[in-house]
Amino acid sequence: MSDEGTGFGAELAGAVEGIRSDLEATNAAREAALPLCRGAVRSSANCIRAVHRGDTQEAARLLEEARSALAEAASATEGFPQIAHAGFVHDAQKEYAEAAITLALIAGGALPTPHSLGVRGVSYLHGIADAIGELRRHVLDSLRAENLERCEAMLERMDEMQSLLVTIDYPDAMTSNLRRATDVTRGIIERTRGDLTLAAQQQRLASRLDALEGRVTGGPP
Repeated sequence: MSDEGTGFGAELAGAVEGIRSDLEATNAAREAALPLCRGAVRSSANCIRAVHRGDTQEAARLLEEARSALAEAASATEGFPQIAHAGFVHDAQKEYAEAAITLALIAGGALPTPHSLGVRGVSYLHGIADAIGELRRHVLDSLRAENLERCEAMLERMDEMQSLLVTIDYPDAMTSNLRRATDVTRGIIERTRGDLTLAAQQQRLASRLDALEGRVTGGPP
């Protein structure tokens, strides 16, 4: 083998070794961030369950748990944008944003911002879309408790959230298919409005029947 051939082989091996080193570092960042993001998703889901149970203290604890996991994931992926913007990171940030927004709207409190949560804007928008579904669940719980005033307040917030989402008109590649999520929220809101309208009509009918019964029983024998 000529010296020239040997030199080429060494150069090629050196170039490939550099690539291998970069891939190893990138994979290590992914392996570190993946379980943290899964943990954040799990904590966020449990946070939402606690909100619906009315356990705001536990919900706040779980939300902080999710925040901490995402902060660690961000640290692990620093310098690796291809991992920091990967789908599993977006999903975790979206679930965290959904939990934070749901807690704020149902339990009361200041609405969190993307900056305060430390999540990407697109992930936050998806969190808003998903939170609309959680507000529907809260409305149904409030209907069973015959709290129509609460239901109407939540429906108004759902409308405001959806109205803002429809203004985000950019290519799906930029918004991670936000348009589809927004379309889903429209159906959720219309079903909720229908449920609330029916409940209000039934309540008015019951009131009229009670009034009629009162006049009948209170009249002369």
